[in-house]
Amino acid sequence: MVNDSPRLSAQDWTRAALKAIADGGLAAVGVEPLARTLGVTKGSFYAHFRNRDELITAALADWGRNHGEAGLAEYAAIADPRQRLRELLTAVVRAVQPLAPSVHLSLLGDRNDPRVKNAVGRVNQARLNLLTSTYLELGFPPDQAAHRARVAYAAILGLLHLAQTEADSPSPDALADAAAAIFLPS
Repeated sequence: MVNDSPRLSAQDWTRAALKAIADGGLAAVGVEPLARTLGVTKGSFYAHFRNRDELITAALADWGRNHGEAGLAEYAAIADPRQRLRELLTAVVRAVQPLAPSVHLSLLGDRNDPRVKNAVGRVNQARLNLLTSTYLELGFPPDQAAHRARVAYAAILGLLHLAQTEADSPSPDALADAAAAIFLPS
């Protein structure tokens, strides 16, 4: 049954598009399937967007904001770099859910699309910048701070990747403790 009430916002459509992207990449974003999922007609879509590409652009911008600098602001505001790194690692490890779809990993399949390349690049850079500045504050020389940040971020993405294929993974607390032991300097 299709229901146009209550009215959906553009944000409702971008959230639905991001879920579709997580489940199947850009190819999974279609106006008709999203309308069915949301229980509305295509007219609701056209009240907010001119076309599918505009929705994808809005969804990628939303994902970039929420997972880039704006999404990291809470952690960047933590004055103590050790605490910042510990909380960031703990939050990431706890967010990784076994077999849960991932926008980030799904977007990698569409990495040649300029919109995706731009969004993923901005998110990666914001995350690497925060990690690098944290390691700099912990006293590492610039090259070492940048290298540590890259390896820590690669480990985070690796955990996300493993979670895509593992129904059972170690407890988040155990992983958070291991991540802190590995990536926090003694």
